[in-house]
Amino acid sequence: GPGRAASPICSDLICDRHTIIITGALELRTNQITHFYSERKNTDEMIKMVNILRRQYGSKKKIYISWDAAGWHISKALGKHVEFLNGWAEHERAPIIELAPLPSRAQFLNVIDSVFSGMSRAIIHNSNFENSSEASDSIDRYFLNRNEFYKIHPKRAGRKIWQHETCEAVFQEENNCKDPRYR
Repeated sequence: GPGRAASPICSDLICDRHTIIITGALELRTNQITHFYSERKNTDEMIKMVNILRRQYGSKKKIYISWDAAGWHISKALGKHVEFLNGWAEHERAPIIELAPLPSRAQFLNVIDSVFSGMSRAIIHNSNFENSSEASDSIDRYFLNRNEFYKIHPKRAGRKIWQHETCEAVFQEENNCKDPRYR
């Protein structure tokens, strides 16, 4: 309903053969991925993601955004931007944004890494794309199909969620969802 909070987790992936940086968010309640391609891994891209999520979840009262402890995820500029947006939230009838950074060395909590590892194994590795455009088209189709699947078969993130993930996407200390073979 409109009062429930959305809880995206953001991350990114660099594909080795053709450098592609994907910035993405996994909404934990509905298992939907929001993603875009970035030029760099920096604060500007995180601000762009916050803006996208704020519009996407505009009917919510509050959204929680959680991500790992990378410098661009926890920068002062990002904090100031969120503070600015929250100052206008009531006037714009937009959700309050609460940042909930994950502790360092807590990769088992970053559920989207499991989704990205599964996508990487299914789409990127052992592929023979002619260019980065072909690769990004395949990635877009993968996430589109994945999102459609979870619209038809609703399931919260929290178990092995798309059959390509390395582990169950649950919050357990022994769970490392990022497959070291696929970065």
